Amino acid sequence: MTVADRPATYREVFAERTFRALFVARTFAISATSLQIFALSVLVYASTGSPLLSALAFAAGFLPQLFGGLLLGSLTDRLRARPLIVAGYAVETALAATLGLADLPVAVSLLLVGLVALGTPVFAGAAARVIAENLTGDAYVLGRSLTNMSSSAAQLLGLAGGGVAVAALGPQKALLFAAACHAVAALIVWRGLSASTHGAAQPGNAVRDSLHGTAVLFSDPVVRRLLLAQWLPSALVAGAEALLVSYGAARGFPAGAAALLMAAPAVGMLAGNFIVGRFLRPSLRERYSAAFVLLLGAPLLVLLADVALPLVCALLVVAGFGFAYALGLQRAFLAAAPDGRQGHLFALLSTGMMAFQGLAPLALGVLAEASSPALAIATAGAATMLLATLIPRR
Repeated sequence: MTVADRPATYREVFAERTFRALFVARTFAISATSLQIFALSVLVYASTGSPLLSALAFAAGFLPQLFGGLLLGSLTDRLRARPLIVAGYAVETALAATLGLADLPVAVSLLLVGLVALGTPVFAGAAARVIAENLTGDAYVLGRSLTNMSSSAAQLLGLAGGGVAVAALGPQKALLFAAACHAVAALIVWRGLSASTHGAAQPGNAVRDSLHGTAVLFSDPVVRRLLLAQWLPSALVAGAEALLVSYGAARGFPAGAAALLMAAPAVGMLAGNFIVGRFLRPSLRERYSAAFVLLLGAPLLVLLADVALPLVCALLVVAGFGFAYALGLQRAFLAAAPDGRQGHLFALLSTGMMAFQGLAPLALGVLAEASSPALAIATAGAATMLLATLIPRR
């Protein structure tokens, strides 16, 4: 094994002070966002009794990210990273506090959530750019693995803690607690990042530059292929996960089984990112990336059969393990980033992930209505396996 092919260690990654600060801040922020989404959904449902408005409260922070990334993505490279990221967490703090303290009409609450979401790809892209500038080689890939694991764990913690917090405190106080967590994230970034993490000042209109930069990035065949390879398989499986509640009901599983079904892919993703990121050397991650995409989709085909609940959960854990395929793309993705557009590329990656993960459940939901949840899930699995052809050969 060559030095270049040696897997990095967690000790090496966490030794980087900047990564440490962004990692902890992101964990606080994602937990807070998950708690905020849950509490706002409960608050909206309690005040309106409308399942549709409650669902809109859950989704309001996702679709606007598509427009934010397209129109504002260039700001990730034009502005200094520390104040940009701190500003993002500060705005999230103000949003959660406003939702918790003010008795706003539902439409105003959803509008505020959507407006703040416009900036999410910009702040996320700036943080990703800083990590890429401070972690090199396989340490960067392992850092991405850690970020993925912390995101899954924080989302689970935020949603699980959201139920406890809302039950114990009520939705308004739970929103104030989420605001406090965002404020902690902002403080961690302000103290943990160097003021020298600057952007490249550029003349001209930021929106025009963002649209031009997006066109330039997506016109590059290597960048386009790597973006699609990261967007589409994960979106299809996310769409399949959105049908697990209805799948469990159609199969006649106990009411509590829905939580097990929803948690299983996240458990697999945590395990996959840890094992593949830590113990598989870089060349093997890249060589087997397509195989992991097949692993991501294949177990979903089995759900067409009348299998028992424990086996369904095991299959979903195995499918979740396949999310580790993305680790094998990270070195090529970073190398493909043009000079001066690295942050913009990360913002575009985040934008596409949010957009496709919002569209896939809708498309698969329509298919499930016309057929069955099991068939829609299996279709997502088959389509995911076909997308293994997007993975560059090594």
